[in-house]
Amino acid sequence: MTEITAKLVAELREKSGAGMLDCKKALVEHNGDVEKAMDHLRKKGLASAAKKSSRAASQGLVSVAASGNYGLALELNAETDFVSRNDQFQKFLNDVTDLALKNKIDTIEKLKAAQLGGKTVEATLTDLIATIGENMALRRLQSLSVGQGVVATYVHNALLPNRGKIGVLVALDSTGDKEKLGALGRQLAMHIAAARPESLDVAGLSKDLIARERAVYADKAQKSGKPAEIVEKMIEGSLRKFYEQVVLLEQTFVIDGQTKISAVLQNATKDVGAPVKLAGYVRYELGEGVEKKADDFAAEVAKMAHG
Repeated sequence: MTEITAKLVAELREKSGAGMLDCKKALVEHNGDVEKAMDHLRKKGLASAAKKSSRAASQGLVSVAASGNYGLALELNAETDFVSRNDQFQKFLNDVTDLALKNKIDTIEKLKAAQLGGKTVEATLTDLIATIGENMALRRLQSLSVGQGVVATYVHNALLPNRGKIGVLVALDSTGDKEKLGALGRQLAMHIAAARPESLDVAGLSKDLIARERAVYADKAQKSGKPAEIVEKMIEGSLRKFYEQVVLLEQTFVIDGQTKISAVLQNATKDVGAPVKLAGYVRYELGEGVEKKADDFAAEVAKMAHG
């Protein structure tokens, strides 16, 4: 049997928001499988499906930049928010962003190896770490491009122009008016910053994720005692609501609060003078997905896990 460690209990507690004892019991019942334990808690009504941590494990800035039909998003991390406000840190981020955009560099590895001021970007960053006295890292980079159309950008609560905590790119494929496409792209980017879609369309969602959601909804629907055909309709209805929450094209546009994003694109055809396709998007939020340090309740969790 898998050992139910303090780390496992803490991970499930942070993900679910449920109590430590409930987390430990769920992990014991499912042999340490965090995902199955999470589903168990949700079925019991002890966890929220959309629970997200608000604590960032790293500081720094997200940078976005675009030129015509090409754009990129870049994350530069530091240990403290104080350093993200340092002029040298900001200059380095501006320089590497401009370098990546100009040369259409599309991976962190290529960016680190590129030349900047007579040295590689990686060597320049090493020097900056020594100067400032705090660890920093180029964490990730992603680019978007379209054959025709625009790549629009948006930064939420920008600390500097195109630099902040949340950065978004939107690629619109169209032969229509570039200025109007750019305005539409920025509005869509604002929506993405706020709505946090998991994928562009339903096909982009993980089959495992859909299967897990269906299982949770099926468990709840079957407990209603209704006939099988009604249960199936309840399950499909719950899935549709789930898609409306996490799939970009199914979400309701935050700008007007009533139009589905897919319809926004269709309606834009007349305004821009040609069909508009949302070819892709990137949403970077500072520190998301980074392993977090143990919190103050670690000792309490350990006691519960081994008790």
